[in-house]
Amino acid sequence: MNTITKTTFGQLPDGQTADLFTLRSAAGVEVRISNYGGIISHLLVPDKNGVKEDVVLGYDHLDGYLKASPYFGALIGRYGNRIADAKFTLEGKEYPLAVNSGVNNIHGGKKGFDKKIWKPEVIEAENALKLSYVSPDGEEGFPGTLSTEVTYRLTDDNALEIEYRSTTDKTTIVNLTNHTYFNFTGAKTDVLDHVVTINADYLVPVNKNLIPTGELRAVKGTPFDFLQPHVVGERINDPEDDQIKVAGGYDHCWVVNGEPKTLRPTATAYEPTSGRFMEVFTTEPGIQFYTGNFLSNNITGKNNITYRKRIGFCFETQHYPDSPNQPQFPSVVLRPGEEYYTKTVYKFSVK
Repeated sequence: MNTITKTTFGQLPDGQTADLFTLRSAAGVEVRISNYGGIISHLLVPDKNGVKEDVVLGYDHLDGYLKASPYFGALIGRYGNRIADAKFTLEGKEYPLAVNSGVNNIHGGKKGFDKKIWKPEVIEAENALKLSYVSPDGEEGFPGTLSTEVTYRLTDDNALEIEYRSTTDKTTIVNLTNHTYFNFTGAKTDVLDHVVTINADYLVPVNKNLIPTGELRAVKGTPFDFLQPHVVGERINDPEDDQIKVAGGYDHCWVVNGEPKTLRPTATAYEPTSGRFMEVFTTEPGIQFYTGNFLSNNITGKNNITYRKRIGFCFETQHYPDSPNQPQFPSVVLRPGEEYYTKTVYKFSVK
């Protein structure tokens, strides 16, 4: 049986202590997760020669995350991605939210789930860490007391499973995800040479504010067609594509093929030099592929590496952006007596 270890990660200004939990697999993967924001701070994965390297962006200590972090490794809630004009209407009532991304709300507001201390529970028998948080009615403008459990589980075949569960005492909206930035070179170079597939025939196109237009657009014949493997940098600057121009690269939600609520193949990423290969599976209807277009070089991360534009990519499994205001999209409404449940798996190997 693997032993999960705990160390102190740092202290918050209010005196609360954040811890760091380390999970190890029999096959050599190691993941470190904090109960501050559910952050995946380190993920050590062997390359084709068996050399382990940290393949996620972040900081060595809690202080970095407290000072400035573009959601490195974080658990996102109550609502991942953008909500147009920072408001939505539910059961005839309008709910105003924090404006924290242009004119929109993003990733749960100014102090979302990524900035909370979660209650940890180590489950040794499953090589898992369960984090719990109760978000009070009205927090960040969202209705209902929302009770959430997120379980990180590391399997012996090098799969990192994340299960999300929520219940509410009042009708509300929920869209949880994880915002880990990956780079299979250990951030020695950018991610433009990574090779990606996305199992999606359709894209959720966005307007100039990165809010969905409401349509679903076929990816065939566009830079968004990743049904076959493509190098990330191959089409990321296509001057002819309106969606590339509006986002400055990839920052879009793809409509995952297959039946939502069933765990199915969603995406892959491969880095040729290291041989590292990742498969993503999810029960969610969508996946946001983000290529770090807004990262700037004033961030010094782990090992004193200066992070810069496109030094990492995210595969955020989720519902479509702005779903509360787009009734034709799959519903994000959660009612009393129901359980919100989703599962995502990141599985690592070498090619």
